[in-house]
Amino acid sequence: MKNSILVLFLALFFTNSLFAQQDVQIALLKYRGGGDWYANPTSLPNLVKFCNQQLSTNISPQIATVEPGSPEIFNFPFIHMTGHGNVLFDAAEAQNLRNYLIGGGFLHIDDNYGMDPFVRPQMKKVFPELDFVELPKDHPIYNQKFKFPNGLPKIHEHDGKPAQGFGLFWEGKLVCFYTYECDLGDGWEDAAVHGNSEETRLKALRMGANLIQYVFNR
Repeated sequence: MKNSILVLFLALFFTNSLFAQQDVQIALLKYRGGGDWYANPTSLPNLVKFCNQQLSTNISPQIATVEPGSPEIFNFPFIHMTGHGNVLFDAAEAQNLRNYLIGGGFLHIDDNYGMDPFVRPQMKKVFPELDFVELPKDHPIYNQKFKFPNGLPKIHEHDGKPAQGFGLFWEGKLVCFYTYECDLGDGWEDAAVHGNSEETRLKALRMGANLIQYVFNR
């Protein structure tokens, strides 16, 4: 039933173009385990504002909060997940999230440094049969309105590792995009929060806009 509701919602959503929609809302995932799911509070509002200006979208400035086991998750075409630490899904949450993603929803996981040891095993609960694969630099997600010929941009430096964008593909369709060693959401935050340059913030916001455009135009 939940899958049917989401498919119907998405069918209605995509009968018109991305640019004609109103009152579309995106959400932040509130997960269990003690990790700071609430990190980067200004990031999604700033990304929405940027997308509405640069892509002519009409996304609501009000960011919802949703839990992975909630039926409300099916109301949102795009879910963002971030934090630094522990993540925990129980069996019911993993199944609900799986149904959401198979039914047409999309999950963006942004490792805010420290999530990786937790994200990977928890997403294995959601898709035991799938592994994260690194997206090639010519993937459409890097080639929307804004071009990133070198792939995912590096926003914050931690361990000297390159930024990497990983995906989970269900029947050939990207359903989850995992940004690692990047801190993309930090670049969406207010400039005063991390002291990022305008160049760095613009790079992060443009990559975020590409992600929104890719998801909404799939």
